[in-house]
Amino acid sequence: MKIRILGAHNVETDNTSCNSILIDDVLAVDVGALTGKLSLKEQQNLKAILLTHQHYDHVRDIPLLGMNFNLFTKTIEIYTTKHVCDTLTKLVFTDILYPDFTKHPPEKPALHFNMLEPGKTAQIIGYNVLPITVNHSVPTVGYQITSSDGKKVFTTSDTGPGLEECWQQVSPNLLIIETTVLNRDKDFALKAGHLTPALLQKELESFHKIKGYLPQVIIVHMSPFVEREMKDEISAVEKALKIKITFGKEGMKINI
Repeated sequence: MKIRILGAHNVETDNTSCNSILIDDVLAVDVGALTGKLSLKEQQNLKAILLTHQHYDHVRDIPLLGMNFNLFTKTIEIYTTKHVCDTLTKLVFTDILYPDFTKHPPEKPALHFNMLEPGKTAQIIGYNVLPITVNHSVPTVGYQITSSDGKKVFTTSDTGPGLEECWQQVSPNLLIIETTVLNRDKDFALKAGHLTPALLQKELESFHKIKGYLPQVIIVHMSPFVEREMKDEISAVEKALKIKITFGKEGMKINI
């Protein structure tokens, strides 16, 4: 399984992009940095998109992707929960700000939505995809994605603490998990449904207690405003758990 991180942060700047990962060049999870990071040829290779929740930094490129697939005269399959689909239908696919590519062109719409149910595995373009509810400020799922050779990645998307039930359902080789703000902002993190380095440590300790091991860990969704300071706090977590934690960055490639 080849994983490419297109966007690893919670804001866009000249050198940071919003969350999006690409698996084997054909399956994307969230689209905060999809169209701006992939060539037209690479976009045409896409076969499916997984959306975790409706926040703008995770769904931003859906309308742009619709335009491109409209011009490709192709349909891209999008998988998500009913809540996310209903929200996008109400707020985005209105033909007001941009064409509704779930209906255009009428003979072959560029975007086609498929509903997923948390806790139920779906077969999507050769992968086993398990959506699992996580703890964010709006209904959100993470995804465990299993390739045909049994390799597994679990990406939490945006989440706060309390992932014990989630850990019981997954067994990834690679964990891509958010860590958004510093330890001093714990109150904000708990209210908004995010993690700090200290909260991340507790979740990884919980994972180890439940599963008996720790996978390779990559953190994403960092705020670039505090990333330098966060390195020290993550270093303390690494020492406590005796593991290596990697900061995700735009363009990073991982093979599992």
